[in-house]
Amino acid sequence: MDDAGARLRLIRTPSIGPVGYRQLLARFGSAAVALDALPDLARRGGGRVPEPPSIAAVDRERRLVEALGARLLFLGDPDYPALLAEIDNAPAVLTARGDLSLARRTPVALVGARNASAAACRFARSLAHDLAVDGATVISGLARGIDTAAHEGACNTTIAVIAGGIDVAYPPENAALQERIAAEALLIAEMPPGTEPRARHFPHRNRIIAGLALGTLVVEAAPRSDSLITARLAGEQGREVMAVPGHPSDPRAQGCNTLIRDGATLIQTAADVLEQIRPIDARAAVRAPAGGWGAPPPEDASDAERARIERLLGPVPVAVDELVRQADCAPAVVQMVLLEMELAGRLERHAGGRVSHAG
Repeated sequence: MDDAGARLRLIRTPSIGPVGYRQLLARFGSAAVALDALPDLARRGGGRVPEPPSIAAVDRERRLVEALGARLLFLGDPDYPALLAEIDNAPAVLTARGDLSLARRTPVALVGARNASAAACRFARSLAHDLAVDGATVISGLARGIDTAAHEGACNTTIAVIAGGIDVAYPPENAALQERIAAEALLIAEMPPGTEPRARHFPHRNRIIAGLALGTLVVEAAPRSDSLITARLAGEQGREVMAVPGHPSDPRAQGCNTLIRDGATLIQTAADVLEQIRPIDARAAVRAPAGGWGAPPPEDASDAERARIERLLGPVPVAVDELVRQADCAPAVVQMVLLEMELAGRLERHAGGRVSHAG
């Protein structure tokens, strides 16, 4: 199997997430070698050996993606969105249909309430149109309400990130809009084709929306809404967080007003958005590809080190840096123990570089 097929087998293996995928490639150099090493790593982690999909299953997915007029983008490919590649849990593979160059045009995420007011939808549609006219790409999640208005306003200068497979329309009433975006703009999915969206998929989609953009703008959001999750993720990724204020008596404005109170930039026009995300000096407009910190490849751990690190883990998420400090082990050793536990199904990774014991 070629390298692309081996990479797809690796990321589609149960219990391997984006962080584990990166660490496996860093440790073993290729997906094929990493696949061979999985049984031994999982046994060391104290759990069941994960079963990669068959070569035939991977070939079927690749043929289906091609038949749908889409393509697979692997982390590290030249066309993989550069801003998204900067985040620590960037998807190992994306399925994309449409114009990939849109991800390089001043990308702005515009999200908000599904049950948005008519006034907010109108404002979001107008704002997205103005941003597109000024050379920005508007990114959203194709949900009802503000997301739909944002995509409609930006026309063919928009990116839709969906929670299910590239061939699954959700919500059903946006099927025509989803197809138009795929044909005239850009449609992106992390899940394999045929995957129906589930509640657990939406936070993963939200990190992609935030990761693709220089900044995230929220228009109407109730407390604890998905839109606020996207804004929080944008802040954790070091991107701009912006919000449109609303009337204090409207529950749908509470989320935005709270964001502004906590430091988000108050937005009234498209010019306000562009002022926040565009550099003051035009010569700095070209963003150099960021490789991130680049942690050293994981190294094998002794039984004593493994036991010490496992004792520090509990059900409450803790930063990996804190584990390194308290375990008094090399960062590469801590990474290896966590990778072994993840492959064994005994570790859960959380936003912000935090981990916890699974169950």
